Amino acid sequence: MPRFPYETVDVFTDKPFGGNPLAVFTDAHGLSDAQMQALAAEMNYSETTFVLPPEDPAYDARVRIFHRTAEMPFAGHPNVGTACVLARHGRDRGGVLRFEQMAGLVEIAVERNAAGEVTGAVIAAPQALSLGIELPAEGVAACAGLGAGDIVTTAHKPVQASLGVKFVLAQVGPEALGRAAPDLAAFRKLEGRNPELEGRLSLFLYARDGHAVRARMFAPLAGTWEDPATGSASATLGALLLSLDGGDEAAYTITQGVEMGRPSLLNVTSRRAADGYRSRVGGACAPMFRGEALL
Repeated sequence: MPRFPYETVDVFTDKPFGGNPLAVFTDAHGLSDAQMQALAAEMNYSETTFVLPPEDPAYDARVRIFHRTAEMPFAGHPNVGTACVLARHGRDRGGVLRFEQMAGLVEIAVERNAAGEVTGAVIAAPQALSLGIELPAEGVAACAGLGAGDIVTTAHKPVQASLGVKFVLAQVGPEALGRAAPDLAAFRKLEGRNPELEGRLSLFLYARDGHAVRARMFAPLAGTWEDPATGSASATLGALLLSLDGGDEAAYTITQGVEMGRPSLLNVTSRRAADGYRSRVGGACAPMFRGEALL
């Protein structure tokens, strides 16, 4: 019976039982697409990764990312967590890992403490900021159980944005963020009325105090009622805020998962590049479990 080893880590935290859990299958050679999807559903985390040999030997791995119901082209905490797991196995090259993914090449810088132990990682999102459709404040508010007046539109309207994976970004007040709760019927209604979303409606709400941000992410249509730490959305938000604020570079600290009892801390740096606005996102990573899937 084939055995497929996996490890789990808590990402964007330095303590067990915080952050965003991730399962990493460190040698997925031999698994079919259907098996990978079934394993991701079985693990029941927001994402699970599968490490395969790279198509180009100049890179370190091909990493496929699945959430409970579909494959993703790119995601933040899966890359940070997978990099930490592989680096603990000595698979980085001078503190750097390069992953082939559907959205493009992802480069990760591994972080170590004075004793040489892997403590975290920082990833560069594979694409520059792109913006999609704007959505009505009342529809977005309904998805989060809020009123249209809770949506702050001073800087921007609720907008679909991406650095490799699409999110709807919407600003709210601090008090509204705390009482937000996903409304599945409202999600279905908003998604159905906007075919430009292409069936993906992941809502990233944030409240801002300068460069300190609190955030929550809801994606119930994809099986994630709430996500404790969303690196790709945080990186996208950083790029959007820099594009709105002006300047060449900015750093943001994003706190997420507090309402879930899984506090997470994400560090985002965004810069204006020749091809647009780009971001890096990083944080700590705590090892949790090891096991095998018997298939």
